[in-house]
Formats: sequence, C-alpha cells, structure tokens
Amino acid sequence: MLQLRSLDETDYAPLIAVLDLWWGGRRMTAMLPRLFFAHFRDTSFAAEADGTIVGFLVGFVSQTRSDEAYIHFVGVHPDYRQQGVGAQLYQRFFAAARALGCKTVRCVTSPVNQNYCDC
Repeated sequence: MLQLRSLDETDYAPLIAVLDLWWGGRRMTAMLPRLFFAHFRDTSFAAEADGTIVGFLVGFVSQTRSDEAYIHFVGVHPDYRQQGVGAQLYQRFFAAARALGCKTVRCVTSPVNQNYCDC
C-alpha cells in the first residue's frame, strides 16, 4: 500500500543516489539541491511502498506571488509508473497549496519528458 508523507532532509541522499537511474541515465541530480528538502517540507512529498521511496514531488509557495505555488521536480521509480503514484503526489501538493491560500500552480518540464507522462 502506498503511503504519502512530507519529504525530509534525510531523504536527500537516498533519492540522489537513484535519481539519474530513474531518468534512464540522464544527469538530473544538479536540478535537485539539498535545500529543497530542508526548506520546503510543507509542500514537498514522498510516496513510499513497503518503506521505500517510490516517488516524490518537490514544490513550494512563491514568495513573490503568495497565491501561486510552483512544482519544481517530480519523480517516480520506473517500476511504479502508470500506477497513479504521480497523480497522488500532485493531488497532495494541490491540497497543501490550496490550504496555504494558493489559487494557481505552475511548473516547467522538458519535451524530453513526454515518455514519462501518465497523460
């Protein structure tokens, strides 16, 4: 059964260790500095299955536009794709952002990520 929880700074090392593997060898670790795990816990989440992180979402509320939130990074273990893990992480983030007064959520992705989309 999938469990969702806030990301913690202790999650950084295990996720960085597998991040490039989850992206088929693409170098992604530079896109995810440790500071996100320390400073955005209220809006960043891990999905666990049997005690192992199988997905995560890093997001935050804009300091400039307090009614906007931003999703910086989302990842799902290749073996857990197409199972709704990403959808659950997005839903949790939207609920957290809404509770913090956000009316808009923004994000950016790369066209290369189209193979990873559950859409």
